[in-house]
Amino acid sequence: MPSNKKLLQAAAGNAGSTLGYVEDVFSTYLYEGTGAAHTITNGIDLDGEGGLTWIKTRNTGSSAWHSLSDTERGAGYILRSDLTNAQFFDTAEFTSFNSDGFTVGNDAQTNGSGRTYASWSFRKAEKFFDVVTYTGTGSTTTVSHNLGSTPGFIIVKRTSLAEDWTCYHVGVPGVANYIQLNKSDAYASNNSVFNNTAPTDSVFTVGSSDRTNTLGETYVAYLFASDAGGFGDDGTENIIKCGSVITDGSGNASVDVGFEPQWCLWKCADAAGGNEHGNWRINDTMRGWPVSDASNPFGFPSTLYANTSGAETISGVDGFIESATGFGFGQVQANKTYIYIAIRRPIKTPEAGTEVFAVDEANSGTNPNFYSGFPVDVSIRKFLTNSTQSPELETRLTNKKLETAQTAAEGATDSGWWDWQDGVSSSGHGTGTFAWMFKRATGFFDVVAYAGNATVRTVPHNLGVVPELMIVKKRNAVKNWYVYSAADSTKYLYLNGTNAFVSGSAEQIFGNDSTTVAPTSSVFSLGSQAAVNGSGDTFINYLFATLAGVSKVGSYTGTGADLNVDCGFSAGARFILIKRTDSTGDWYYWDSVRGIVAGNDPYLLLNSTAAEVTNTDYVDPLNAGFTVTSSASSTVNVSSGSYIFLAIA
Repeated sequence: MPSNKKLLQAAAGNAGSTLGYVEDVFSTYLYEGTGAAHTITNGIDLDGEGGLTWIKTRNTGSSAWHSLSDTERGAGYILRSDLTNAQFFDTAEFTSFNSDGFTVGNDAQTNGSGRTYASWSFRKAEKFFDVVTYTGTGSTTTVSHNLGSTPGFIIVKRTSLAEDWTCYHVGVPGVANYIQLNKSDAYASNNSVFNNTAPTDSVFTVGSSDRTNTLGETYVAYLFASDAGGFGDDGTENIIKCGSVITDGSGNASVDVGFEPQWCLWKCADAAGGNEHGNWRINDTMRGWPVSDASNPFGFPSTLYANTSGAETISGVDGFIESATGFGFGQVQANKTYIYIAIRRPIKTPEAGTEVFAVDEANSGTNPNFYSGFPVDVSIRKFLTNSTQSPELETRLTNKKLETAQTAAEGATDSGWWDWQDGVSSSGHGTGTFAWMFKRATGFFDVVAYAGNATVRTVPHNLGVVPELMIVKKRNAVKNWYVYSAADSTKYLYLNGTNAFVSGSAEQIFGNDSTTVAPTSSVFSLGSQAAVNGSGDTFINYLFATLAGVSKVGSYTGTGADLNVDCGFSAGARFILIKRTDSTGDWYYWDSVRGIVAGNDPYLLLNSTAAEVTNTDYVDPLNAGFTVTSSASSTVNVSSGSYIFLAIA
């Protein structure tokens, strides 16, 4: 943990981040089945802290039931959310809980050769999640829990005999009402299920119903918090929210949960039937949860159903729209109540550049083709010797690609590009193709997709600090790339051009139509200019900031002689992007994989389709950052020339 974070927590005392971060308690992890014992390392301490792992086959619906195992019942004891069956024991399906994940055996339900899987791990933690087992008494009983806050969602399953999965949800009207996880039915009423009694921060109550409290039978309960705080750098961040929303007459609704989600379980509570009429949908950003766009106005995420054994599907009937502060439903049932449980996307501040940035050359013989070591949110791809190909910028949030040297609208990315925990993949890319991969992280980098409305406004982001470099592109139509730089907030640049800082109309780009408005740690400003805020258009903004020891956004004045640029690093820059701003100049970029050395350093241009140039020595290594050399006196080190840069350690 960075020293400034430790000091912050110490100063905050009990208000500090004693509960950690969402990354410490929740993980979506995708994997391919091997047919042999397989250990999944997801960073979640399930062995020491306890919790639940939920696994589902993605690419087949044949004998592909859900598999749920928790630490209270013990590894190998399995339940199926799509069946009423009692628990059974099978270590070939689930072998062990580990200090950094879990291990599965060779059973096809969790690890069949040729199958792909999604796993969701929930660690026991106050104000997030708890697991409780109990034995029924046959009469009204309170069951203690350690959630440390009032549950927003409780799932109860009888484990000793067959029974429906019975749920309390704060969004279902009336405490006497319950809803079933294994069915697509609407909610029902029965006072004896939860004894018509709301849960508290220490207990929940069950009545005499067989669903929740048969004498002598055993039960397990999974409890989820809601809006309880307790996480993040200062211990105030909410990472989970349970709630409900009523759709309008067209079957649309938006939900502001106060954070951008990475995972959601949702259902129509007051109507029955399949698909949008009642199934329990599971969506997450790892499997594909794209924002809306002109051709796909409702997102259409990759969906698994908690109440069926069906394979993953992308439905064109209903949709899901993600934003920086929430999500929405589109084209589902009109004038109906939808309940949900949403979990926040990762919020931990990185400590090293290797956690959030990587460069790799394609290897067509392995998956992923481009290795990063972390889940990738944005990738720039270029075949080095191709002189007609623009660098292709691909974004998980949209599942689309843009060309940085072109004004064209976005296009489709390769199938399966994002479907990896530690890189990106696509067919047909081998030696000579490189990918520069970025992970969104507090203080370093964020991505915001938004719809234009031609009205002066602010748009929320999750960078957590003031952005110093922003790159905006209209997604659905031909338009320039617009760049904001803190070096001169009254002007702008074109990413796809060589122009110097452009003055005039800047206030209509990043302002309020009369003056430019600097972004804050939570929002950026937009004028009414159609280029960045046209009504009915879709846009994307890439935001960068300086993070000590990780990244540096800055500026320098050229000297024509060797010039050291201090970024505050200790082992030099692994990535350098430079643009001249007082006169024309390309967007040059280098990386340490291709070479930042005391000699020739290959470079590429974001604003050009040109092939890699390998016979120049414009930059040299420097422990504190990088050096622009005297050899660059006509490009990135012109005497008295003004430059902006982005460097990553």
